[in-house]
Amino acid sequence: MVSLHPGFSLAAETGPYLFVLGVVQDAGYPQAGCYQPHCLPGWEAAELRRTPTALALIMPALNRHYLFEATPQLPEQLYALQVEAPASRAALNGIFLTHAHIGHYSGLMFLGREAMGAAAVPVYAMPRMSAFLQNNGPWSQLVELENIELRTLQDQQAVALEQVTVVPFLVPHRDEYSETVGYRITGPERTALFIPDINKWSDWDTDITELVRSVDYALLDATFFADGELGDRDMSRIPHPFVSESMDLFAALSAEERARIWFIHINHTNPLLDAESIESKAVIAAGFNIAREGVRFPL
Repeated sequence: MVSLHPGFSLAAETGPYLFVLGVVQDAGYPQAGCYQPHCLPGWEAAELRRTPTALALIMPALNRHYLFEATPQLPEQLYALQVEAPASRAALNGIFLTHAHIGHYSGLMFLGREAMGAAAVPVYAMPRMSAFLQNNGPWSQLVELENIELRTLQDQQAVALEQVTVVPFLVPHRDEYSETVGYRITGPERTALFIPDINKWSDWDTDITELVRSVDYALLDATFFADGELGDRDMSRIPHPFVSESMDLFAALSAEERARIWFIHINHTNPLLDAESIESKAVIAAGFNIAREGVRFPL
């Protein structure tokens, strides 16, 4: 595993930190039904497979662990969390959801009686997201059987988690079943921004460049690198900021500010999944970062 800071030591660390569990778009890599040249390496070599975007918030001193997102590959990600921060089976202290697209909440199914049979795991979600889970099966069964305990969030209202404060904020996205939020995650020393899904930056009434300047780490939507990536599909129907657009937008930031940006939520078609691609090298050369599983962000 890699650490953001060379001096970071798991043995000595007692402060809270974020741990990257997954970096890919909702469906993971390789994606179901994809047997094109960019997906075949993932089918042929298990070590190249990547899981959907998720973060763990780990508080070693308190033996507390939270997730940001419940992905379809929750079992693998819980194991990665267990390896990183061994704890009892019941030590998942909460899950923060961003929205109701499959890669961000469907892992909740593993908390039910067909799998873990969890007991009242707090699930933090916005009002529409909470109502969606409460009023639609099979998710409603998780509530009825008290596998999960819904805790409703409000826009810009902080949630205090001992050493860390989490603030949800609304972002524009395809909100068919729920709102979509990003999170500002503030620890004793540093702050992270997590926006895995958003429409174009220009659709938002917040200046993302100023937001980046206000934090230490910004994990931002990198679903697609550029237009045309999906062949004949109309990409305007699934709007995201292209990485190429984000690089242009953030070019005015200082080198130190650009280094705060970590691109995440990478589609299986996006060449950033290949660290040796021309596009990946261009992103790094421009002073940005590409999130990888196992990166740690001390807070």
